[in-house]
Amino acid sequence: MPDDLKALAVVDVAALRRERLDRLRDVLREADVAAALFFDPINIRYATDVSNMQVWCLHNPTRYAFVASEGPLVLFEFATCEHLAVGIETVDEVRPATAWTPIMAGPESEARAADWAAEVADLVQRYGGGNRRLAVDRLDVPGYQALQREGIAPLDGQTLAERTRVLKTPQELNAIRDSMAACEAAVRHLQAATRPGMTEQELWSLLHQQNIASGGEWIETRLLASGPRTNPWYQECSDRVIESGDLIALDTDLIGRHGYCCDISRTWRAGDGRASDEQRRTYALAHAHLGRLLEAVGPGVTLAELASAIGKPPEGYHVYSCLLHGIGLCDEFPAAVWAGQRGGYDTTIRPGMTLCIESYWGPDRAAEGVKLEEQVLVTEAGLELLSSLPFEDDWL
Repeated sequence: MPDDLKALAVVDVAALRRERLDRLRDVLREADVAAALFFDPINIRYATDVSNMQVWCLHNPTRYAFVASEGPLVLFEFATCEHLAVGIETVDEVRPATAWTPIMAGPESEARAADWAAEVADLVQRYGGGNRRLAVDRLDVPGYQALQREGIAPLDGQTLAERTRVLKTPQELNAIRDSMAACEAAVRHLQAATRPGMTEQELWSLLHQQNIASGGEWIETRLLASGPRTNPWYQECSDRVIESGDLIALDTDLIGRHGYCCDISRTWRAGDGRASDEQRRTYALAHAHLGRLLEAVGPGVTLAELASAIGKPPEGYHVYSCLLHGIGLCDEFPAAVWAGQRGGYDTTIRPGMTLCIESYWGPDRAAEGVKLEEQVLVTEAGLELLSSLPFEDDWL
């Protein structure tokens, strides 16, 4: 860990685990379920704080956690990894996981799924008090059918998990602030290291290095682009050589310290000299849009009200796919889109939510675009900025 980040570790980890598990059990009791069964590594992390091959397990469901509403938390861990939960006070029991994926079970898949379902049903029977309602976040067809044969109809556990995670506990906020400080230090390093002649991938790799060195975990996307590849957005980094005068746009999307996601965006310029008039105009448009969103978002505001206040995407410009989204251990509920766009829904912004406010502006006829984004906490009084990385104020 770099020396300038050692002092940032101010999180009471035991309290963080306790707060999250207490909140989760409150939501499960409100939903009248006997228990939740989590396969998603993000939800396992939230409930247990045990991290194991997070990215690999996103596409290999080989570990899971059983959280009784009134009873124990049983972590079913990947083979030979039971020791990872030692000292984690919220985990009551660790058992070896039963996996029925093709790589793990081959032709025994159906039989393994049946064994798994019988073990889960036994836990539901033992701790459910007659309630056989089981919330599951992710489950494939063999697993679903095996549970049905045990007399259990799985309910939607992902919605319950998101409902739990949407409001942050006090220690979560400490963890997020700590993670954000490390993220911003990494971005400052990236900006200082920017040199014409580097490739986008070489520059982007520095974010990985700094994130890992500070105790972070992984990066969800490869969203760093330069020059003409900044417009339209969503062009992930390539072997393009950065030229003097290019705009460089970055969306961090990193899973940092304590497993918390830091999602901020900045755009800057490579090389010496003054930004062009076109670059400054585009930057000012993106910055102004971000400012409008920050003024419009607040406690009690609905997503429909926000979309109405911002309006439809302007003609002649590429814009970002949403106006805001929730953030925690990863991107999460809720998300607001522009008025008239597909995929919109309504809900109310509440104190305790952490959000990412998104702005991208790419004029159709311009060579480059600008991506800006802030991470905020919704409070009773308004918004608290969680990110503090400077903008290019002299361009405005």
